[in-house]
Amino acid sequence: MIALASSSPRRKKLMEDLFGEIMITHPKVDESRISGESPKEMVKRLAMLKAHSIKSSSIVVAADTVVELEGKIFGKPSNVEEAKEMLRNLSGKWHTVHTGVCIKKEDKEISFVSSTRVKFYDLDEETIDMYVKTGSPLDKAGAYGIQEDLGMILVEKIEGDFFTVVGLPISRVWWEIKKLNVE
Repeated sequence: MIALASSSPRRKKLMEDLFGEIMITHPKVDESRISGESPKEMVKRLAMLKAHSIKSSSIVVAADTVVELEGKIFGKPSNVEEAKEMLRNLSGKWHTVHTGVCIKKEDKEISFVSSTRVKFYDLDEETIDMYVKTGSPLDKAGAYGIQEDLGMILVEKIEGDFFTVVGLPISRVWWEIKKLNVE
């Protein structure tokens, strides 16, 4: 059985859709950014920390996602006002979503970062308010979920893997697990 080291309901759903029953673990790691660390380095390090926090003989999959706009990292907003501010900042602009993944099985490990560029429509205050009132932005990096609620209407276009934006590049996870099991 595969163990998912994540509290994300979106990652859980993707993993269950692909692998059936999985074991869920909730890693407790310090998710603070290290000074000078790039967004890509940060998500890879955090995914590895989460994976290593789980002691299991099963395959362990862990991930971490951030949104980057002009070098600034947008994690999960801590309140409604911060969510609105993030959405205002992303409005009409291209940004990058980075998802770091670590897959390990005993002494074998694969880690990588998948990055996808996303462009938002120009958002008016009414749309931002309507979306924030759904409650969805509060548990998502960058204050939005591309796959649900009104988050679907925020995105004009993407360049890259849609599932990276959701929080887990699931097709690459599949192929990396196959590779890990073969080696």
